Parts: sequence; C-alpha cells; structure tokens
Amino acid sequence: MSDWIKTLPESAQTYLTGHRLDEVECIIADLPGIARGKAVPASKFARQKHFHLPDSVFFQTITGDWGEAADDDGFIEKDMVLRPDLTTATAAPWTGDWTLQVIHDAFDRHGEPIPYAPRNVLKRVVDLYHAQGWEPVVAPEMEFFLIARNLDPAQDIKPMTGRSGRPAAARQAYSMTAVDEFGPVIDDIYDFAEAQGFEIDGITQEGGAGQLEINLRHGDPVKLADEVFYFKRLIREAALRHDCFATFMAKPIADEPGSAMHIHHSVLDVKTGKNIFVGPQEGETDAFFHFIAGLQTHLPSAIAVLAPYVNSYRRYVRDHAAPINLEWARDNRTTGIRVPLSDPQARRVENRIAGMDCNPYLGIAASLACGYLGLMEKKHPSKQFRGDAYQGAGDIPRVQGQALDLFAKAESLHEVLGVDFARVYEIVKRAEYDEFLQVISPWEREHLLLNV
Repeated sequence: MSDWIKTLPESAQTYLTGHRLDEVECIIADLPGIARGKAVPASKFARQKHFHLPDSVFFQTITGDWGEAADDDGFIEKDMVLRPDLTTATAAPWTGDWTLQVIHDAFDRHGEPIPYAPRNVLKRVVDLYHAQGWEPVVAPEMEFFLIARNLDPAQDIKPMTGRSGRPAAARQAYSMTAVDEFGPVIDDIYDFAEAQGFEIDGITQEGGAGQLEINLRHGDPVKLADEVFYFKRLIREAALRHDCFATFMAKPIADEPGSAMHIHHSVLDVKTGKNIFVGPQEGETDAFFHFIAGLQTHLPSAIAVLAPYVNSYRRYVRDHAAPINLEWARDNRTTGIRVPLSDPQARRVENRIAGMDCNPYLGIAASLACGYLGLMEKKHPSKQFRGDAYQGAGDIPRVQGQALDLFAKAESLHEVLGVDFARVYEIVKRAEYDEFLQVISPWEREHLLLNV
C-alpha cells in the first residue's frame, strides 16, 4: 500500500484492502452544492499536490448559466489552486472500479482562501466561534423523496413504486411498513454509508409519499457538512440502482410536505468542554437565549441562503410540516425555532427553516452565523410561544426576490459570512431568479390566456 494511502481515514483504507486503487475523484462543492472537479488516475494523484479549476465555477447558476460576479479583473476565469484535504478521503462504492473521493479546498495564487468557496465560508464562521473560545456543534437532519423516474419536466413528479408494486403512500409518518417498501434502496444507502465510514443515527418515513429522513450524529460543522455533501450523492446513486430517483428539492410534489434540513445547534466552551447553554444548576443560560435571539433577528436576512431557489418558498405552507414564522418554543414542531427534549448537557437549539435544497456548507454557515451574532449582540428573544404556531402570523419571505432584498441589506451577516461571498451569492441568485421570471407556467396559460 502506498505511503499516502496509509495516512487516509480508516474507512478508506479498509475499503481498499486487497484491492488496487484505480482512480481518485478530486471534488469541491460549488454554490448549489454540486460536486465539481476531475477524476485522475491514482498514480497521478499520488504525485500531485494540487490541481486547478477556474474561479468561474462559483459564478455558475443552477441552470448552467453565469452570474456576472467576477472581481475588478473581469470575467477572465482565473485559476484557483485546489488542495486535497486527505481527512475527507472516502470510497465511491457505486463505481465499477476502486475509486476514492477527496474534497479539496480552494485558494488563490497567493495562498489565500477563495472567499466564496462554500467550504471556506463555513470554516470562516467556525473560526469566529473559535476566536471566542467556543466550539460549535451541529447535527443535521436530511429529508428527501424517492420518486418515480421523471424524464419529462412537464410531467408532475410521482412517488416511486415500492416493493409491494404500489406507489408509495402518503400520511404514513414513522411507519416501519412504509420504510420496508423502500428496503432495497435503504439497504444500498446503509451499505454505501458503511463503506464511506459514515454513521447514520436513524432512517424514518416522513409525512410525504416516498419521503424519508436520515439523521446524522452531532459533531464538527465542517465534518458534518462534508457528510451531507457526500450523502446527497450516495443517496442519488442508491436510488438509481433501483430504477428511481432521489430528489432533495424543497417541494417536489404539490400536495405533499416539503423536505427540510433541520439543523441542531449547541456550543461548547473550549476550555471546559461544557455546553454554554447549560448553567451551574443545569438551567438555561443567557447564552442559550442570546443564540435564539440571534436566529430570530438574523434568519430573515439569511433565508436567501437557507432557501436558495424559487421552489424553496413553496415549502413554507401553514399546517404542512414546515414553519411559517420564527417563534421559538420547547418541544413544539410548529415553530421555526425548537428546543428539543433532552438531558441538560445535550441542550440544543433546532433551526427548522433550512430546506434540503440548500448547500450544506452554506446552510450550516448561515445558521451558525445568526447564532453567533446573537451571542455577540446579547439580545433577548421573544417570549416562548405557547400553542400552535401555525395559528400565528407568518414572517418568512414568501418569494425569493423578497428574501434576496433582505439579504442584500444584511451588513452584519455579510461581515460574518464574508463580504465577497455575499456579493457573489447575491449576483448569482438574482441571475437565477431573473431567468425563472422569464418562464411562463402552465397555471398562467390555463387561467390567464383567455380570461384576462
């Protein structure tokens, strides 16, 4: 075994035991969270310390178009230096040969981190916590749909056909029978995750037809974002093996609930290792309330990152398993900010706003940024909400344009995430939104063509 392979995570070494590594996929997440990069022979990867991609990969929209987001040098597609983080090396077990994936970090020619590379954005936010003597901890939950193959965008999305031969049924939340319907796909998800060294905390059937949720163990934000990035790919690959698609759209089916990426947060004191949300008598601390206040104050401006597409805003529907406001409460899933039941030392705050369509690095970074601002500003949240928050007023942007307007004005949030990131992100997202507004929908043709 080559010397560099001996430095890889144990799961990657185990995967290669008895086999010769053929190829390494050198990848990086772009703004939507798509894996960009190149595949190289293992022998070449062993010799290269870095490779290059143009910085324009971060100016590309979800449709493949471009936002005019270049710096003062103009749109000249400067090369970035991409360096491997070998701690992220993991199997690509669905490939026909023995392949590893390795996430890379992006730097400019002077060795400075590219400020709008999503993984760098999250590292920047985590470093701000570290500078205060804090260690942020997150636990993401991933919701997604298994659907029938959809080759025609004009056709409605339908749930996949389960093991019984019947389409997946809705309204069967937490049903083990429903989970069994997708058994072959779930078996491959578990097998792929094990080969990649990922620990799944659990898989459950959610409220939508063919909708599943995977929970991950809590830990370091960058590591967990890497795992979500990898998981999206492995889940798609597992579905394709069984003639169906996995989709992470926020709202793929009109009458079904949307898919969220709920993010659980706690913060540890680096010196003591204790949860700063827990006081000497195991009560709730000022820091706990400041963090919640930060979410309430700054999430409206961050929703453009947590809900990055026009479809994202279709998820925020009253009484449909997604929040419509930023109330907070203990053990109440109708609020946008929830404090789950837990032992005192596991006290955490759950952000239920983020959609599963967000880039995991950017979604976690934006959520942590709001909490960080709350800790620094030392504000207090509103009173705990009592009852059904769906009966309250909605205070979440209803359309992407409104969310982008709020994001554009959020100077304090820009300072935490990075001013240059905020500039590039807004330009790219407005380019996407403008392109969407040029599309005439079937609803408009049906109801407006002959009636107005």
